[in-house]
Amino acid sequence: MTDSSPMTYRQAGVDIDAGNELVDKIKPLAKSTFRPGVASDLGGFGGLFDLKACGYDDPVLVSGTDGVGTKLLLAQEANFHTTIGIDLVAMCVNDVLAQGAEPLFFLDYFATGKLETDTAAKVVAGIAEGCRQSGCALIGGETAEMPSMYAPGHYDLAGFVVGAVERANILPKMDEMDEGDALIAISSSGPHSNGYSLIRKIVERSGLELSADAPFAEGKSLGEALLTPTKLYVKSVLPLIKSGHVKGLAHITGGGVTENLPRMLPNTLVPVRDGDDYTPPAVFEWMQSVGNVEDAEMWRTFNMGIGIILAVAPEKVEEVLAALRFNGEEAFLYGHLKNA
Repeated sequence: MTDSSPMTYRQAGVDIDAGNELVDKIKPLAKSTFRPGVASDLGGFGGLFDLKACGYDDPVLVSGTDGVGTKLLLAQEANFHTTIGIDLVAMCVNDVLAQGAEPLFFLDYFATGKLETDTAAKVVAGIAEGCRQSGCALIGGETAEMPSMYAPGHYDLAGFVVGAVERANILPKMDEMDEGDALIAISSSGPHSNGYSLIRKIVERSGLELSADAPFAEGKSLGEALLTPTKLYVKSVLPLIKSGHVKGLAHITGGGVTENLPRMLPNTLVPVRDGDDYTPPAVFEWMQSVGNVEDAEMWRTFNMGIGIILAVAPEKVEEVLAALRFNGEEAFLYGHLKNA
């Protein structure tokens, strides 16, 4: 006999009330990221932003989108969800910074099989923190509950940022780059959000649980150390871009220094690394040792402790280094440009 009893969306696995509860938890988080230009509240069909209110004269919009890859699996395995949202914002924001843009607003996409509002709220709290650290506003997003699409306890994240840059400040300025220009490296906080499929294999080979003491970070568990959030560089680097001191910026993401540094250079110039005395942070040495990973593979998979590389004129090196260090960055001279 066919069952003809009334059916509900909740029976199908989607809880509208849980979604509404999450929105109520998110609203104060989004409000905490307010900045000039925000022209709408959370809950509408779209987020409004008034570019004129930001004071640009000849702006060009720059957009970026990204996720955090399989670092999400580590967060879910470790049941630690408070910083993965920072990673999401950073991966998007650091990309538009590489074009010289100031991040203005951010939207997120959170998808899961069954919505756990406490977990989702922790994730969004991290997103809001990333937005505050980079001076952009969280003006909207989407939460999707899709039964059977994800395993229990699993979720996926994606983000989208829009920034703006004065036309004269768009990076890279390839026509201004010359042989002898300096390359300045700014440290990363760790692997950031790249190479985690390999990192998970290395952890598996090590035989260590995520709750075990990290061999390379005193006082932290392995999971905690590997979940160190991606560093945001907006507040320390954007003033240098606006001052005209920066000719190019490479965000060292997937592909490492090997793949990303050439992306900001004209075909007529190639990067040269000065000296062989650079020692990557301990996390990379541990991963290379346990995984028996060759040097070339390490440098084209991980950032190796370098999150950003700037191209600047030789006479600006000391000024730029001093400004970065004043803002709390670990920065050093990485190399220079030479004719191809």
